[in-house]
Amino acid sequence: MGAVFKFTEEQEMIRKAAREFAEAEIAPYAAEWDSKDICPVELWPMLGEVGATGTFVPEAYGGVGLGHVERAIFIEEISRYSAGLGIALMTHHLAIEAILRFGSEEQKNKYLPILCSGEKIGGLSVTEPGGGSDFAGQAASAEKIDSGWVLNGRKCFITNAGIADINVIICKTGEDEKGRGILSAFIVETGTEGLKPGRHENKLGLRGSITGDVILDNCKIGDDAIIGKDGDGAKIGMGAIGEVGRAGMTAICVGILRACCEDAVKFAKERIVAGKPISKYQAIQFEIADIRTDYEAAKALLYTAASIKDEGKPATTAFAVAKYFATEAAVRGAKRCMDAMGGYGIVNEYAVGRYLRDALASIPSGGTSHIQKLIIAGDTLKNF
Repeated sequence: MGAVFKFTEEQEMIRKAAREFAEAEIAPYAAEWDSKDICPVELWPMLGEVGATGTFVPEAYGGVGLGHVERAIFIEEISRYSAGLGIALMTHHLAIEAILRFGSEEQKNKYLPILCSGEKIGGLSVTEPGGGSDFAGQAASAEKIDSGWVLNGRKCFITNAGIADINVIICKTGEDEKGRGILSAFIVETGTEGLKPGRHENKLGLRGSITGDVILDNCKIGDDAIIGKDGDGAKIGMGAIGEVGRAGMTAICVGILRACCEDAVKFAKERIVAGKPISKYQAIQFEIADIRTDYEAAKALLYTAASIKDEGKPATTAFAVAKYFATEAAVRGAKRCMDAMGGYGIVNEYAVGRYLRDALASIPSGGTSHIQKLIIAGDTLKNF
């Protein structure tokens, strides 16, 4: 996977700014967002001001003109305090990625500046009740009419459902000679007749982001709403999820792991048992060592994969490795932090319970661990 990744001075400055923002605007409110399961949409313009919403978008389209390493820094720093907000921002980036990579110049100029500024929130709708991993088995349909397209169907488990202003939605437009679905991607703005919010899922973790159904009920859109060509939907959807989505989920879990490491150290130094801090006990030191090791490994995998993408090289397998390791490691890290805290670990006054719930919810998001292992195995059997 190339040389060992090292942050530049500029990237370290971006991290400092992102951390200061997260400590001031996210840390004090993260528990409330989790408890009430609300997404702080009012933060989007502020996220735009610090560069988090349009990090990897060229300046010509209103972005910051940086890369995916810098994007991962923002998501990691935000997710250290609120993984829910981290996945909401990550999904916003999926809409941006689809339009940036495959949209027309008219679409880029119309949508990217308002997404980058945080004036509007983006979303990507792919998953259906039949299963998110069965990408080709989608049932939501788009029928061509003279004036554009009519969309019908239901998407489920969609992050930013009901709060996204600019939705990128994948629909089936026909079948090929083998009976497989032909998929296309469409931009549907909130307020379009026939676009409706459905149920709001009451999730175990990643609360602070809204997850639910997107309903298409004879939703009429113009010819200018299609991204790329008819039939490009699989390429657009999987391109966004396979690299940008899994990069985001990895960054979220790197943030969770750092939270576990920092909280375990703080508790161990302050908790006195038998006249001394529990940080003096070898058993506690071993738990902290394991959390730190997983954090450093996940961090290295994340930023190495992001640097590969920034070099313009294929990074799908690198992100599959990173996502699989980081999500599972975050569950281990939160459990170890909880173990080190004893009875205090199950008291909701402490954040570690949220870390564990967020880590568990991260595993199926953007493709389960089983899906990541299939991608990794396929590449390994081909190239080793």
